Amino acid sequence: MTAPATPQELFALWADVRLQGLPSPALVRHVHVQAQLRRLHQTAPDLFQLEEVGRSVEDRALRLVRVGTGPRHILLWSQMHGDEPTATTALLDLFEYLRRHRAHPRVARLLFALTLHAVPMLNPDGAERFQRRNAQGIDVNRDALALQTPEGRTLKALRDRLQPSLGFNLHNQSWRTAVGGGTAQPASISLLAPPFDASRGDNPGRVLAKKVCAVIRDALEPLAPGQIGRYDDSFEVRAFGDNLVRWGTPTVLIETGPWPSAEPDEPLLRLNFVALVSALDALASGAVEHADLERYESIPLNDSKGMLHLVIQGAHVFGEAGEAFLADVGVAAAQAVRTREGTASVVLSGSIEELGDLRVYGAVERVDGTGLTVVPLPSGDVKVGDSLPLPPRSERTLRVGLPAELMLLRPVEPAGHYRVERIICYER
Repeated sequence: MTAPATPQELFALWADVRLQGLPSPALVRHVHVQAQLRRLHQTAPDLFQLEEVGRSVEDRALRLVRVGTGPRHILLWSQMHGDEPTATTALLDLFEYLRRHRAHPRVARLLFALTLHAVPMLNPDGAERFQRRNAQGIDVNRDALALQTPEGRTLKALRDRLQPSLGFNLHNQSWRTAVGGGTAQPASISLLAPPFDASRGDNPGRVLAKKVCAVIRDALEPLAPGQIGRYDDSFEVRAFGDNLVRWGTPTVLIETGPWPSAEPDEPLLRLNFVALVSALDALASGAVEHADLERYESIPLNDSKGMLHLVIQGAHVFGEAGEAFLADVGVAAAQAVRTREGTASVVLSGSIEELGDLRVYGAVERVDGTGLTVVPLPSGDVKVGDSLPLPPRSERTLRVGLPAELMLLRPVEPAGHYRVERIICYER
């Protein structure tokens, strides 16, 4: 039997198969996805079949990609939340891997054993706006029962027609999510085998999903040690993942979270690619049947508020009343899309989310605030190195909810003057 690729091999392979010419995931739109799907079909029509399976509220085509000829049918869908884009690009990279390496024994085995059905962008109207909900303002992932959205009806109809043996539900989670247990590590990937009812019991399908999660954990931990978490398994009666299990299709939830660097997209795309290829290979080879369930059960639970983007430690801070006090200042941030002069770009939007003793939080960046005073950034032209008096009391106040537009001041001579040591300015 052909041995599975190691995580390190897949990690390196992604650089060879990643699609060139696409914008960052947050800027990938329906037009980009459709162009890539047409290219796949044109370059390998015997491998990739395309089918329009629905239309969005704003009449964008919902296309299904089918690849493989195996008896085991797998359904994958991404971006049912329009501002959760990572797996959409990862699926396109997965297709490119299958196209380029179709003759490799591992890929040939996968294509022979499995038939993959994928909807890379289920909520294109939300993606166009980079917003969670669809153009009706409905959360598609809370529409499994009411089926008020055309996107939700499309996914339900696909499940009923294909009767897949497993589904992959691909999302992004808040950048505040940390691995629990006091690790202060970002939950870069969170996994879940969702329950089928409030008792959170097991059946053969859920056991299979747990084993797939165990395979993914083992593949990703060498690449992101300590950064794999387990998503909350509370039963959500309206959610697709939970209801697919109830309808007979167990699901694997993959939630992409924060990565501790200024440029998180590439490492997170790599992790998604490694996760998907490893899971599909284990399903194709049968190795998934031998996965250790304890490797799933022992994944640390997430801490949904345990991560911050920036922590300024031990600085002088002015609250809404009283004198200055020593405190940590915590900034939470998330990707946002801003359009200026007709050009869209991805920015980090941040605000003050925590104030006080923040020692329990993880952070992408920590700043030593010893001897510094943190105040809001004033309007006007201020730059690092300027010397200026402390702003009036009314303009020194920090509080939770303010935009993360700050300056760090160090006292200098003459008395009462401060040097601007650093300016912190996230987008609003």
